[in-house]
Amino acid sequence: MIHEPLSRRSLLSVGVAAMSSLLVRNSASADEVEPADPPAFKHARVTDAWEAYRDKLTFGKGQTLALLDDGCKLSMPEWSQSDGDVPKVLVSYDSVDGDDDPKHEGRGYHGSTIGIPSSVNYKGKRGVAFNNQVAVVRALECCHCHVADSKTLAAGLQWVIEHHKQHRITAINLAPVDDLEHAEPVPTEIDAKLKRLRELNIWVSAPAGNHAFTNGISWPACQPNCFAIGAVRPGKDEVYLDRHAKIDLVVPAAATSSSNAIVCGAVLLLREAIDKSGYDWKQAGPNLPDAMLAIFKLTGPAVEDPGSKLTFRRLDLKAALDEVFS
Repeated sequence: MIHEPLSRRSLLSVGVAAMSSLLVRNSASADEVEPADPPAFKHARVTDAWEAYRDKLTFGKGQTLALLDDGCKLSMPEWSQSDGDVPKVLVSYDSVDGDDDPKHEGRGYHGSTIGIPSSVNYKGKRGVAFNNQVAVVRALECCHCHVADSKTLAAGLQWVIEHHKQHRITAINLAPVDDLEHAEPVPTEIDAKLKRLRELNIWVSAPAGNHAFTNGISWPACQPNCFAIGAVRPGKDEVYLDRHAKIDLVVPAAATSSSNAIVCGAVLLLREAIDKSGYDWKQAGPNLPDAMLAIFKLTGPAVEDPGSKLTFRRLDLKAALDEVFS
């Protein structure tokens, strides 16, 4: 079954939301709204991108980001009272119980907020792709997971594979971390799903973890066909938290889950830019997700990390959009 929040709204509430959205959509300049994470958005040049491309991009409109985590409290105003012209939560599913209710159960708590950096659009507070919609998928009990959670995570990924066209899902925030130091992939049921999603040109990324590991990162970020996202300190190009050669990109944030959320929003903007500009992404990679990562790495500044003796690339969203539109 599929949960459709729109069907439960009154026509009046939808009309009010639509009218209010006319006052806050793309016509506002970047200094008239509140970024979801001001220091991180400034450092990653998200706010610069909003201002520079306010007349060219819709900032996520028509795209859905799937949030695979430990559930969500859908009654939160950020999800139930969006300022956009459509309900923020397009659809929800619970791959643990096989129903359409993604409420937290047991130790779950994280999924109610993980979509805010990428997607919020409430009372002037905006995520990176503030006009997008989200598909909330409860795929395990708690974001601090175990490899044994691979069965229900795989079921959640399979749900996206089966419904991505219907719900216009173009990216997945695969939010869990097992808080271990994996230097190599750990084969599980999710691997075939990740491979298929890459073939479908759907971006999938996961946080590296929030310790100080330098010899490995968390599962599922360590898996093939899942981009691993690390962090730099907001306002300073200093790599911290978990890092390893498997990390594909670093992003300013207080935790790698937030880094990954910001990237997921940035992916929606870059994808729209590629579509609107006619940019030949095939020159950058064998599939669209690989090509978008290549653009982020090409345009992002290099950041050296003495702790791991590695050099990473840091997200610069405006530079990536400039590259595509140039």
